[in-house]
Amino acid sequence: MRKVIMIGCDLHDAWMRLRIAVGAEKAVAKSFATADAAALIAWVKEFAALQGATRIVFAYEASGQGFGLYDTLTDAGIECYVLAPTHLPHTAHGRKRKTDDNDAQMILDEIRAHVLAGRKLPAVWVPDPQTRDDREAVRMRLEIGEQRTRIKNQIRNLAKRCKLTWPVWFTKSGNWSRRSLQWLRSVAAGEGQQVGRRIQVTLQTLLDLYQELSRQLGVLDQAVAKLACTPRYAREFARLRLLPGVGTLTAMVFLTELGDLARFANRRQLAAYLGLIPAAYESGQRDDRKGHITRQGPARVRHLLCQAAWAAQRVCARWKDRYEQLKRGSQKRAKIAIVALMRLLAIQMWHTARCQKLEELRDAAGPPETSARARQKGPPHPPYAIASACSG
Repeated sequence: MRKVIMIGCDLHDAWMRLRIAVGAEKAVAKSFATADAAALIAWVKEFAALQGATRIVFAYEASGQGFGLYDTLTDAGIECYVLAPTHLPHTAHGRKRKTDDNDAQMILDEIRAHVLAGRKLPAVWVPDPQTRDDREAVRMRLEIGEQRTRIKNQIRNLAKRCKLTWPVWFTKSGNWSRRSLQWLRSVAAGEGQQVGRRIQVTLQTLLDLYQELSRQLGVLDQAVAKLACTPRYAREFARLRLLPGVGTLTAMVFLTELGDLARFANRRQLAAYLGLIPAAYESGQRDDRKGHITRQGPARVRHLLCQAAWAAQRVCARWKDRYEQLKRGSQKRAKIAIVALMRLLAIQMWHTARCQKLEELRDAAGPPETSARARQKGPPHPPYAIASACSG
């Protein structure tokens, strides 16, 4: 049997702690600066040559460091894996004795089980560099939207504490209108309803933040729309826009977060990845005990799927009927029904994006439908126009 160098790495911002072993031999410890990956590669290859090893297996936990080390090691010809922290073994004893050496040894043990015993390694799917770049723009759009929502809630709570009386025409939801913002500005300037000086300064600051975030949202919306029309996403995006409740942001979050759609063999794997399958508690005499959904995988996708599912059942009769059927006439089952719609919508989006013929989807979809929010503001561009614009 050929020799294999196995390396478990505990990666940090400044340093990485390694535990290195050859086969079943005792592991040795080594440390390198995180920024000096070249020294790591040189030492590992020299060590492998001295041991007569023909294979090097390296693994570390997924973290805020991203996939930079994975790219560097892979380019150097080293077999590298990025492991999912949630799938690694953690014991109560281990949490009380958490050290860099112990973490690196735990990862080394996983590699040994994989190489020597054939156990499946809990590795994450590593997206290509272009997918990572595209994700950053879409994720920033979601983050700025959440920040603006927090600012809006702060303004509303401040108004409640000051006992402000909202005008009947004030915008209830969505983007605040120009008239609504002017009224808030007048309150901050001391006109109309009187508030304290400190409250005026606070309200003025929050309004400035709100308008700046709204401006940034406009910039990011344009960036996401342009990304959707690039050759990398245009075809799948045009297909997804045929589905009720699926807008530009929902489609792009789905495509960028899932990446290669072909990596899911069936709908069960897709639902499991998105955390939309029930947890199982089946042991001993209990053979049919299901719990809440696992909530594994990207929470961003679940958040957008929830919004899209609510919109779909509002604007599409078929989805509305399905929702009522799942709810069984009980308001207590509303959440269960909407989670079921989320799973159905995710599976349909997966099948739709992978469909080869857009014309068949158009014929099956019927008249173009859109989200409830867009319908309230007037008819948007139909999906056919979006598809032709992207393809052009």
